[in-house]
Amino acid sequence: MYALVDVDNCYVSCERVFRLDLIGKPVVVLSNNDGCVVARSNEAKRLGVKDGTPFYQLRDLFPQHNIYAFSSNYELYADMTRRLMNIVRNAAPEFHRYSIDEGFCTLKGMEGIDLKAWGENLYRTIKQGLGMPVSIGIAPTKTLAKVASKFAKKFPAYNHCCIIDDDEKREIALRLFPIGDVWGIGRKWERKLNTMGVMSAYDFAAHAQSWVRSSFNIVAERTWKELNGIDCIPVDDMDMVTKKSIITSRSFPKNITDIEQVKTHVAYYAARCAAKLRRQHSVAEVVGVFVDTNHFREDLPQYGMFRTLTLPTPTASTIPITQAALQCLNKVFLVGYQYKKAGVMVMGISPDSAVQTNFMDYDAEKYEKMKKIDEVMDHINKVNGAEAIVLGAQQYTVQGGKGKAEGFAQAIKREKKSPYYTTRWTDIIEVE
Repeated sequence: MYALVDVDNCYVSCERVFRLDLIGKPVVVLSNNDGCVVARSNEAKRLGVKDGTPFYQLRDLFPQHNIYAFSSNYELYADMTRRLMNIVRNAAPEFHRYSIDEGFCTLKGMEGIDLKAWGENLYRTIKQGLGMPVSIGIAPTKTLAKVASKFAKKFPAYNHCCIIDDDEKREIALRLFPIGDVWGIGRKWERKLNTMGVMSAYDFAAHAQSWVRSSFNIVAERTWKELNGIDCIPVDDMDMVTKKSIITSRSFPKNITDIEQVKTHVAYYAARCAAKLRRQHSVAEVVGVFVDTNHFREDLPQYGMFRTLTLPTPTASTIPITQAALQCLNKVFLVGYQYKKAGVMVMGISPDSAVQTNFMDYDAEKYEKMKKIDEVMDHINKVNGAEAIVLGAQQYTVQGGKGKAEGFAQAIKREKKSPYYTTRWTDIIEVE
């Protein structure tokens, strides 16, 4: 049996832990630069707030309602969910984190335990320890556990934990479950299945396996098996997958024409990519940078370009990756355009345990020095908060400030960001 633990409205729940006055009120969390809604409380959903609604439209669309909005505080969300997953990890025989707000428990050796009671107790432990609500789905396959968690989230009578442990419960659940909501069924497949008369998960599971194989592919066939109670998704596929490419990109708060300002953003993106590589114990061989103008501004000249640079020796070090990204930027940047977005991509990713060095380029002493610098930066940023220490290239001068520098965080519009309650001493909550 497997248990899927899913945080309810994750970003909103993180904010509410420190703002109990917002419980029961409509709350939304915004995308980078406070652009649009990316997370909604149940109250906001009931009002009709849609995912992706531009923030500036909320007041006009819902004039009679006071909707509380927060800028994305990813540092807070990452730390809170890390704490939550540690609670789950200690409660289950085996745990595999799947995303920032989801994790699978493998319930081996718990055959004689009342799993429904176990799930309800886990919910209470998390709620009491962190103040965040979760929904728990328990079933013999990972896909059915996903289905069960949706019912636990939607229907209060399940008391936050739904279990599908026999064929009767499985059939009832699948008849009520839209095919488009099944894990692994994307929009393209949903449209195709709907045209074939397949509207529910049960309709899909009731078809012959040969029909699924001939009409789709092995991934769909695996989903079909899982819905029919056949456990076939490997444990390795449940872990947070080591990425084959990593990209970090964002839109700028306003159009930029100065390459020095774009360099600040690109340097930040490159540093983020390098940190992600180190977290998954990988190195990258290729660094790429793209820039783009605002295609919604038809009154402005349009331009977009992407260039890559192959590193002599694969690395996850911040300095050489940032240097390579800035070289790529010099190749793609053209004067005379107003840029709205840029991004950095690292590719050719491989494990850091088997780095193929370049004989002409490799300098063992330099390599060890860079490694130590990265370790120190990662430690300082972990203890004191993200971007506590950055490269000089990630700093920018405030217009009119004459040499006064500020961190990159100020280059992103976050007018409604909450404090970093759990990761920075300066933001620790005060009780009066």
